[in-house]
Amino acid sequence: MTIRGGATVAFPPRLPRESSSHGLQNSGRIASTATSLPSRKVTIPKESDTSDVLRKVDLATALQYGAIDGYPPLRLFIRQFVRENLLPSLPYEGGPEVILTCGATDGLSKTIEIFTDVWVEDRDRIGERQGLLCEEFAYMNAIQTAQPRGINIVPVVVDSQGMRVEGKGGLADVLDNWDFSRGRRPHLMYTVTLGQNPTGSVLPFDRRREIYAFCQKYDIIIVEDEPYWHLQYLSKGIAEHTKFHPDDDSNRDLHGQRSGYPFLDSLVRSYLSMDTDGRVVRLDTFSKIIAPGCRLGWLTAQPSIVRRVLQISETSTQNPSGFVQSMVAQMIMGDQGDDINRKSRASNSPGWRMDGWVRWLEGLRGGYEKRMRTMCTILDEGKFSAIQGSISGDALELDEWEVVQNAQMFDFEWPGGAAELANALWKYLMKKPYRLIVAPGWLFAPTDQVKDRAWQYMRLCFAPMEEHDVATSSHNFVEGCRDFWQIKDIHDIDNDDHNDASFAPFLC
Repeated sequence: MTIRGGATVAFPPRLPRESSSHGLQNSGRIASTATSLPSRKVTIPKESDTSDVLRKVDLATALQYGAIDGYPPLRLFIRQFVRENLLPSLPYEGGPEVILTCGATDGLSKTIEIFTDVWVEDRDRIGERQGLLCEEFAYMNAIQTAQPRGINIVPVVVDSQGMRVEGKGGLADVLDNWDFSRGRRPHLMYTVTLGQNPTGSVLPFDRRREIYAFCQKYDIIIVEDEPYWHLQYLSKGIAEHTKFHPDDDSNRDLHGQRSGYPFLDSLVRSYLSMDTDGRVVRLDTFSKIIAPGCRLGWLTAQPSIVRRVLQISETSTQNPSGFVQSMVAQMIMGDQGDDINRKSRASNSPGWRMDGWVRWLEGLRGGYEKRMRTMCTILDEGKFSAIQGSISGDALELDEWEVVQNAQMFDFEWPGGAAELANALWKYLMKKPYRLIVAPGWLFAPTDQVKDRAWQYMRLCFAPMEEHDVATSSHNFVEGCRDFWQIKDIHDIDNDDHNDASFAPFLC
């Protein structure tokens, strides 16, 4: 199994030779640095000579029926990473627990199953219907996970920093003034706080405290889905960053230590870092870190919740794919114990280890931030357009006019063409020479009420593109919008003569 290209940048020989001295003190602890040269191949042995099951990475064990909570070596690594580095300051006695999942959606589905009852409209009373809070615009695959259970989807208004607490439609307004004719007050919240999809907002730490306080008041479970947590951009500088990550001691663990990595210390802290009640479930995924096709992630929560997730997994998905878990484990951890001594230096697979893993995450952020800056710079520079109009031939002078319709004085119809124009623009951008596919706002509307105003938005995504394609597609978007608003004949919009099945990789 060969991984080609940039993945090798994370191998520790490209990093300073430093090791972490803190963490789980047991025989299964994963080393932080590798000791061999990088390789462009990830080779998983058929059988491992290592006797320690917490270090044994081979196909002989990975392809058997496995542990429900995850392949032991990989779960140990993730558990160590979460408890020591990613979330070192959790206020749980004994720390949180971790279980591997078949991706974040799988973790969400099982969490919803734990905390909700199925409601059927023709069978159950409206007062028994449970609710799920979410952002006003949300990732619909997650929302659709809850809908088959008859759950009432309750959107909360957002701004440039994420879910709002105050104001009309904010969390306080929704909860304090709940209309019980809609069902029970929501007791579950689904939220993406870092790089929210589709708005891209990052929720400041102070607002997290406010939201957590309301969840305490109304006994709400917070499901924190964080597929983009490592993509927090610092382009706005230190002054802007401090409101998202206050410089205090709350990011230190009980022994006064930070995560051990400046990159991880720079990130906005999770809801878990303030979870004194055990009401937060965090979902993580390898989809945005290694590949979406992995269908592998992990769930972090208090131990009693993780036990319930494990029980559901025993009778549903069981363990994630053995192929995928062994590949990811070998890529991150490399050869272990006796296998290192048995192999020659040339064939040794060192793995990233903890230092390389964190370096890989930091490198991903740098690469995405570069693309983001390219796109935003071009969009910002092209957001103004000078359009020259002309006087209609029907009016020789500006002060000439005539009544075109006989109507009562106060007859009035609200303009209704904006949504149609937005849809026309979306289709127009697909044509030559622009050839762009952008995501219309209605794709992210959790309710019909939100969908009615979602036409105002489009989501642009640069994730699957090289940097030079980002620049080209961003210029095409600017030109496409400019040309669209200069069209005078509606037939020019509907003309499909220049349609092309080939699109630039500017995907939703």
